[in-house]
Amino acid sequence: MSDLKPALIIRRGRTVHRRMVPFVSEFAYRLFLIDIDIDRLDEASRQAGFFSARKAALFSFRASDHGALGEDTLRNWANREFREAGVDSRALRIRLVTFPRHLFYKFAPISLWLAEDEAGEPKGILYEVRNTFGERHVYAASIEAGRNLHEADKVFHVSPFFDVAGTYRFSLRYTADELFLTVSTLDQSKPSHMATLETKSAPATGRAFAAAALSMPFSTLGVSMGIHWEALKLWLKGANYHPKPHKERSTRSVAAPLSRKTQEHKA
Repeated sequence: MSDLKPALIIRRGRTVHRRMVPFVSEFAYRLFLIDIDIDRLDEASRQAGFFSARKAALFSFRASDHGALGEDTLRNWANREFREAGVDSRALRIRLVTFPRHLFYKFAPISLWLAEDEAGEPKGILYEVRNTFGERHVYAASIEAGRNLHEADKVFHVSPFFDVAGTYRFSLRYTADELFLTVSTLDQSKPSHMATLETKSAPATGRAFAAAALSMPFSTLGVSMGIHWEALKLWLKGANYHPKPHKERSTRSVAAPLSRKTQEHKA
């Protein structure tokens, strides 16, 4: 039986970042995200005032901010990326959870592409990660029978205060009502950093977007400002600075599924 979600959903929540080495440092901030069906952008545009997926608005979604960056459709790009992880997404629905563009500005440190079946069960995920230098990397993974744990080598320069080394361990829970993601950075099997993202869904309405503009006036701009502010504090505390590599080694990595039993063994 098909369980068709609205073309557009709002997800409100918070993210927490915790650094373990060489000293403990933690920061958190609120989130206002959209969860949009990439094949129903026109429907999403009609769903709520103050939002558009086709033109400028108080909040908007621009297809060229993601995927092939305007050089191909979101669907074609996503199908190719999922295929690399062994997921045939051609008959699956694909939803993109990301920060909306707020007026003129958008910065999404991470966006989640979820390929789900008719029952709303995720079968694959793409983690589209960006840094403040305008670069990005995609970590792709299949999800089978609830196996929502996976690992990939860290190959992308995210922060000048972390070396490009170690392993990412992803843990995901995604339903129509909630999204919970933990990304742990492991160095020689020991956690050096952990980031969590936790949200609850809400109907996408004009009133909800207007409320977000009033309660979170800086929205995605605030995320970018917060990242730079935390970087300054780390520098003042004496964190080691790692220059950005001249060239990224790749643009995609495939994350390997990890059973809970294996996770407990590695922990």
